[in-house]
Amino acid sequence: MDIETFDEQGWPPVTSKAHILLIEDDAETADEIIRDMSDRGYMISHADTGRVGLERARDGRFDLLILDRMLPELDGLSVISQLRAEEVRVPVLFLSALNDVDERVRGLKAGGDDYLTKPFVLSELAARVEALLRRPAEPRTTRLRVGPLELDLISREAHRDGRPVELLPREFKLLEYLMRHPAQVITRAMLLEDVWNYRFSPQTNLVDVHIGKLRRKVDAPGDFPMIYNIRNVGFVLREPQ
Repeated sequence: MDIETFDEQGWPPVTSKAHILLIEDDAETADEIIRDMSDRGYMISHADTGRVGLERARDGRFDLLILDRMLPELDGLSVISQLRAEEVRVPVLFLSALNDVDERVRGLKAGGDDYLTKPFVLSELAARVEALLRRPAEPRTTRLRVGPLELDLISREAHRDGRPVELLPREFKLLEYLMRHPAQVITRAMLLEDVWNYRFSPQTNLVDVHIGKLRRKVDAPGDFPMIYNIRNVGFVLREPQ
């Protein structure tokens, strides 16, 4: 079977085939889908928890997501809501044993493109996948902007009011995360999980140190501040007042 594995940097290999990410915790269902999709010529990756699936989906290398509604760690609705909030527009096909109308509506309103109830036949799944892949692709966001602050995700450059902001790789990733959640309070635990990929909260001032360095670069002397420390909670990026 043509099951993709990730390289040391977490990137899948380059392929000319349509690349599908399956986020499904039921091993038997996942094996059946992987076997069938591989036989049809697709490159397929698999994650068995919502949190791992969300991290991989953020890479932007996938042509389609097949996403189970009920998942450990992070449910399917939360995964798609977070991806859509971050401007990840990859088509999403929901799978769910919850077949009432309200559940289907919730899945589609959260950002899903299609909804298939379990049990299903693999030929119908394949037909729905083909239909979604035939849709014209939406342009992907390559720039983030919050007020005078702009981040170019291709050139990996940051500017504030036209002034270059020189960032180290971790600082760039940290600023990108804040800019994808403007005016939203971000906790230290969220940053440790989503920027550093820690699955626990170590007793460390790692986040505060990096935020301090980032703030000094973004909020230069004379600038109105944009990065705020919310005491005992976390941080927030706001447009200058």
